[in-house]
Amino acid sequence: MDAARRVAEAMAAWPRKAFLPRRERRHAGRDGPLPIGHGQTNSQPRTVAAMLELLDVRPGDRVLDVGAGSAWTTALLAHLTGPAGRVVGVERIPEIAAVGAANLESTGMPWASLSLATPGVLGSPGDGPFDRILVSADAETLPRALVEQLLPGGVMVIPVRGWMHRVVRDPGFDRDGVADGDAHVEIHGAYRFVPLVED
Repeated sequence: MDAARRVAEAMAAWPRKAFLPRRERRHAGRDGPLPIGHGQTNSQPRTVAAMLELLDVRPGDRVLDVGAGSAWTTALLAHLTGPAGRVVGVERIPEIAAVGAANLESTGMPWASLSLATPGVLGSPGDGPFDRILVSADAETLPRALVEQLLPGGVMVIPVRGWMHRVVRDPGFDRDGVADGDAHVEIHGAYRFVPLVED
């Protein structure tokens, strides 16, 4: 089954309505970002679908979800990996992380978790390395700290200065250090996201 069909199945299984604040649920069918509090948003469904198709998550993958918010993307990723996989969501705002963790727990997919991001740490290096990394916030530059958390051949999808990047870690990278050119980058269109906080 191709990535688009698998993503469509995941989104049908886990509609975003349950991951929205009550006041926003009546807008769940709108193809646009919706506020979840503290200046953060639940991303536009069409954008989420595009990112997940680029990420091409496979059953059994180990996946990092950066900027997991209310856990909608974390749940979608968990559906895509299945119980043989592992999904680690991180969110930097305590109130949103608490809501997201509760939302995720209600899905009954224990191979996925969502926790508060460690201050000053981007991603979750202690849980890596990862086959796939999804970043739902706009970076100023491609974060080396996240590239380092990818396995050889691993894929990251991340917006950088408004442009969606698909990053593939070079299977032959030097484990003793990260050098420029250790990843292949493709750019896939312009998007708008909240800023990625890296410190």
